Amino acid sequence: MRMEPRQHLLDVWRAVARHSFSFEDGKPGEGDRDGLSSVADAERLLCLLYPATEIPALRIDQPDTTERDVLHALESVGGRLEIPPHLIATLGRFMRTHSGEDGHPTFPGGHFLTPAEPGAHLTRDQAQLGVVDSYAKSVTLCLATLGFLKVYETTTFRPEARAAVAELRDVTGTRLTAAMISLLRSFTVNVFGAESEQGRRLIQIIGQNKQPDPVVLQQFARRFRPLRVTIVESLTRGVRVDESIRDENQLFECGWAWGVVEDAPEVTDLDGVVPAQPAGIADRLPYVYFTVVALDAIQNLFSERTLVLGLLDEDQQKLAEALRLRWELSQQYWSAVARFGADRWPLEDLPWRTPGLLLESEYFSLTVAAVLVQDLERRNATDDDLTRTAALMERLADRGRVTSRMTENDPARRLHDPGVAMPLAGSERSGSLLLWRAPDFSAQLLKRTLQLACLSRDFSARDRLLRLAEQAFEHLWRRRVEEGEGEGLWAVGPNLSWSMTERVTECLVAAYRLYARSPFRSHDIERLARDMLGEAACLLGQEQLAAPVGPAGGSRQRSLRNIVNRLDRARRLLDSQPGTAYALALAVLGELDVLAWARNED
Repeated sequence: MRMEPRQHLLDVWRAVARHSFSFEDGKPGEGDRDGLSSVADAERLLCLLYPATEIPALRIDQPDTTERDVLHALESVGGRLEIPPHLIATLGRFMRTHSGEDGHPTFPGGHFLTPAEPGAHLTRDQAQLGVVDSYAKSVTLCLATLGFLKVYETTTFRPEARAAVAELRDVTGTRLTAAMISLLRSFTVNVFGAESEQGRRLIQIIGQNKQPDPVVLQQFARRFRPLRVTIVESLTRGVRVDESIRDENQLFECGWAWGVVEDAPEVTDLDGVVPAQPAGIADRLPYVYFTVVALDAIQNLFSERTLVLGLLDEDQQKLAEALRLRWELSQQYWSAVARFGADRWPLEDLPWRTPGLLLESEYFSLTVAAVLVQDLERRNATDDDLTRTAALMERLADRGRVTSRMTENDPARRLHDPGVAMPLAGSERSGSLLLWRAPDFSAQLLKRTLQLACLSRDFSARDRLLRLAEQAFEHLWRRRVEEGEGEGLWAVGPNLSWSMTERVTECLVAAYRLYARSPFRSHDIERLARDMLGEAACLLGQEQLAAPVGPAGGSRQRSLRNIVNRLDRARRLLDSQPGTAYALALAVLGELDVLAWARNED
């Protein structure tokens, strides 16, 4: 199934607007009142706001330039001038709903948190626990909101509209600061001995039972020495690192826990008002899943749009720099672990086994691969790394039954519904152990495949990735709700899922970026096109010398002028689109041959 990002995004908008943004008499429809989870509420808003702020053709912050098909898709929200104010009102309700009695932002996981014990019920206090998913989605949502307000404010002069913009900007800035601080306090470094159960498991993973454990430990010490030094010397805000990390005989992991870590120090070195910083209960155990979620959000803090619009204040810029350091450390660590050794990568030994949780699943392989893809993008990786990662994605697609048939009672079914369950280490401090489920295997696969396709400079590898992306999208398309209240949105099992819908939206934005890129240059085709243009120029000169006068001359001269124009266009395209230049030159050579044949016949 071929992806059509613009049309599919408009279809998603139409469904989201019908479900959650139907305004009557200036009041929102019932679908707008969730409040069960800040994660779900943020994802619902991002389905609309993320594409609108990332894709210029879908922007809605300048009513006079909003495209006609965009207005048609959002007609449930309002008309051209009504869409921005209605969206501002909805965003304001989100900010108020997810604030405590003291006015400080809250980040409840809500119904995404489930008790590990069968038959147990989630308590009110447990539902209010903050989670990295919520912090990360709030960072993305707040940046999108601030960018939207920055542009829209320049287009309206109505006092009530400007007052609403100013009010929303203030609370959004506060929420962004709180989310960034919480992400800082959720980052952790877990240090453990080589003889511990976790240490033996990590050595087994990266050594792949090919070398003695002491040799693997020495290789680990050498490979991660620079990271170890950076962690010791540079990590300060919001994290407490065990002093034993200085010992190179100790192993370590770094990344994001599921929430604020127990005993994580508060961030106090800010100039402005610091939001409330609730105590954490999470163990010092990095999760690759939550690390990927955090990494995806943090990169928005230093995107071109964020920098050009100046969306961050001075305190937020300090926090962004601290988060960027953790972003780089996490990418380098997990990418190095995934590619450890000289031969087969540990990541290629499917499925991935988590050293801390003692779990294994293709989903964990995919999350480690997601970090690897981000690292490949950061360091402009070689085609060999990209090709190996592409082959890995194809294997994961097959094992996850995205590109192969699902059998009866197939274990892979649980990757998609209900999803991989992860116990949240430390959540038992809230009263009982809680689980987090991730049912987005196919969406994650699609997003990372599209990102790899953007990076690849090998035509065959890129073509393989595009075919895989189309198969993954077709697999996702079958999970759309076909009728009823959630028609046009995505579901997990029988239940409407804003998480899946938002992840599909992210994939469509990634596909839009891929299709918007300039085509690859083939040096072989460029050389052929250059030779053909030289031959065409020579033959054109011959025809111009021999052009007859009289009744037939006018038609011939028009043909020659048309050929000159097409050759000029082919020369302009030669460097950027050699294939198109080749096609133009080939067509011109055919026309010149027809002219030469007609002249000889005469």
